[in-house]
Order: sequence, then C-alpha cells, then structure tokens
Amino acid sequence: MVQNWQPDSWRSKPVIQAPTYPDAERLQDVEARLRRFPPLVFAGEARQLKTALAAAVNGEAFLLQGGDCAESFAEFHPDNIRDTFRVMLQMAVVLTFGAACPVVKVGRMAGQFAKPRSADDEVREGITLPSYRGDMVNDMAFTSAARIPDPERMIQAYNQAAATQNLLRAFAQGGYADLHKVHQWTLDFVGDSPQGDRYKDLACRLNESLDFMAACGLTAQTTPQIRETEFFTSHEALLLPYEQAMTRIDSTTGQWYDTSAHMLWIGDRTRQLDGAHVEFLRGVGNPLGVKAGPTTSPDDLLRLIDALNPKNEAGRLTVIVRLGADHVENLLPPLLRAVKREGRRVVWSCDPMHANTITSDSGYKTRPVQAILREVKGFFIAHQAEGTHAGGVHFEMTGQNVTECVGGAHPVTDANLSARYHTHCDPRLNAEQALELAFLIAEVLKEQRLERQKQEAAAAAAST
Repeated sequence: MVQNWQPDSWRSKPVIQAPTYPDAERLQDVEARLRRFPPLVFAGEARQLKTALAAAVNGEAFLLQGGDCAESFAEFHPDNIRDTFRVMLQMAVVLTFGAACPVVKVGRMAGQFAKPRSADDEVREGITLPSYRGDMVNDMAFTSAARIPDPERMIQAYNQAAATQNLLRAFAQGGYADLHKVHQWTLDFVGDSPQGDRYKDLACRLNESLDFMAACGLTAQTTPQIRETEFFTSHEALLLPYEQAMTRIDSTTGQWYDTSAHMLWIGDRTRQLDGAHVEFLRGVGNPLGVKAGPTTSPDDLLRLIDALNPKNEAGRLTVIVRLGADHVENLLPPLLRAVKREGRRVVWSCDPMHANTITSDSGYKTRPVQAILREVKGFFIAHQAEGTHAGGVHFEMTGQNVTECVGGAHPVTDANLSARYHTHCDPRLNAEQALELAFLIAEVLKEQRLERQKQEAAAAAAST
C-alpha cells in the first residue's frame, strides 16, 4: 500500500479544473451510488497492460493510444464505437508491419467524458456562462440551465462507459479482430483514398503471410493471437469524485485500483506536484500517464516521475509529450537527457495534437495535419539523437468521416471544415488522416529497425 494515501486523501490538496456543484448533498448521493456499481475493468487487466507497456520502455513494443477528444451522450452509437475500433486495428496492423514488434492498443474510450478548459467561463455576445466541461459535467448548449454542473451525469457516463467497454471486449475477443478480416476493417469513405490504396496493398501482403502460416499449421483455430487482440481503455482522470467512487481494493493483491479504466492520465493543466490529481493517482495501481507541455522543466518532470512511480517500475508511467511541431526538437532533448541520466524507466509517447491547435480563417478551431506529422517526425528525431526509445503516440481521432483537421492526402480545406465538424471539444483526425499518421510512423520505425540490424551485423562481424 502507498504510504499516507487513501482514496480520499486528494480532498486535502488544491483541486483545479473542478466543477462547482450547486447541491453538495446530491453530489454525495451520486458518489455513494457509484461506489456500489460494478467495476468497469479488473485489476488483472490493468496489470496486463502494465506488462505490455514495460516492453515499450526498451523499444520492444509500441503504444498506440487514440480515440475521441471528448465522448458525448448524443453521439453514443454502436456504429461509432465499431468504426473507431476498426481504425485502431488498421493503424495497429500498419505499425506492426513497420516496427516488427507488438503494438499495445489503448483507446481514449469508455470514460473520456470530462475536459479541462482554459477558462472557467465562456462569453458569447456579451453573455457569460460557465464553460462546457464535457458531458459528464454539463451540457454544451449555451444556456444557463445546460451549463449548471449536474452530478447525475456521472451515472449516465458510467452506464455509457459500461456499454462501450462491453462492446469493445466483444469486438476484441469475439472474432471481429481476426487478421483474416483486414480487408473488412476499411471504412467506405477511406476505401478509394490514397491511404486506402496503401492499406489494401498491405492487407494483400498480410493475407499472403497468413496463407503461408496456415500451410505451416498456424491458423485462427490453433493460434488465438490471429483471431483475437488485446484492447485497453483509458481517459484523463479529471473528475476526481467519479474516480474515487470507482476505486476499489483488488482482492488478489490488496492494492487499490481505479476500475473506471485500465490506464489513467494527468493532463498538462493538472500536473501540479502538490495538487489533488497527482495525489490521487499516485496511490492507484493502474498504469498512469502524465502530459508534459512546453512549460515542463526537466526538474519538474523528474519530481513528477518520482511521485507517480517511486519504485521505478517499467510500464507504470508513460510520459506523453505535447510540445508543438515548432518546438519538439528543442524542448524534448533536455527532458530525455534528464530522465536517461537519472535512470528513470518510462514510456515516451508523443501527443502531436494539443500543441498544434489553431483558429482557421473561417473561425473554426482546427489542427493542420502537416503540423501533426512534423511533430511526430521531430519526436523520433530527438529520440534517435539522444539514444532513447520513442515508445508510442497519443492522438485524438474518430472513425467518422469528419472534417475537423485541415490537410491530409485527401486534403480537408478551411473552406470545407464546416461540412462535417462534429466534435464536442477539440478537432479530431478522421480515419484517412489517422492512417496517414500510422504509415508515417511505420516508415520511421522500419528505418530504425533496419539501421539497428545493420549496426548489430557490423558489430558481430567486427568481433569475429
């Protein structure tokens, strides 16, 4: 057990990005009801994820973490869940071919309902109302009644998360993820695109490999890894009353686990060392993430790592850097050097979304795909220069045919952003743009793998 920690010890710390509920008794009633609800995930599953992430620390696996910016009640539909899952499967196949190593699939799904905001209030046409903080807290409609934080929304979020989690398990274990179905994962609007053509070619090569394996006796019936996959869930642990209510003692180990998701992360706005969010998450056994933005100093990061992973366990902590395309190659190396120097074992993941947000000429919040790709490239360049491992990517995407991020191989322009701009918060990559990102990463990983093999061969030749 973590020293001097209880699930409610965060309440004695400064809490930021927290809604103000007008009815404290109603909030307490909702928390009490949530404490009686079944867990959404199990401690053993969280430990499985930690083991998988431990391999990514040394470059023996790659983390693929993606999903909605903010899940919504209005867009809750099995087709939307399925389509996002399909894109994640496609990306994982692309990355596995490039990296020739396991891909750890973690969705921003089944719990990503709360969002931090840059201001407590929003002003429109001279009217000031509380900011929209995600469907778990209030409604995005710009009315006084809609913006009042309502604790009952936590119950609805739990129910939607439970249904989503159940469907994801069925997809992952029930045959939908069978590698023989790689052609069926392509979404209609991606099929005739440049990325769709690249994916079809890869799928044909994969089918040839599966046919060869079947001739050797390795089939979906004899090898579960061909017909099933592991898929984990994650979200930002922002709304601490909900997270505390979902925290239970694991009967196997006697350790506390937050059963709302397999992995939880702390955002760049709530990573204060003496704050409530760090205090809460340091005590749960789940794999954790912490965002590191442009203001994160090497000393700040080292103190956070020691607070959240005092035993220096590989797989326990993922550092998710969000530095911006123009700054990643300058700001990331000092962080890498400090962590490497102190021997801290973390997964390094790149969030190329949040620091590349702009307002378009048409007034829409958007993200240029070109900037996203540049930040990912810079992330890999920095790691290669420092001799460290680029362990993963963390991004916001959807399987829906949205027009929210400008650019891409089939470019979304400023003029057509309004066509299908559906996000409840930040702009997301659509499936084609997400695949473009996957192919870029796969190419870099393949180049690095071939370079390592070349160096190993040279070293072996020199020793003989």
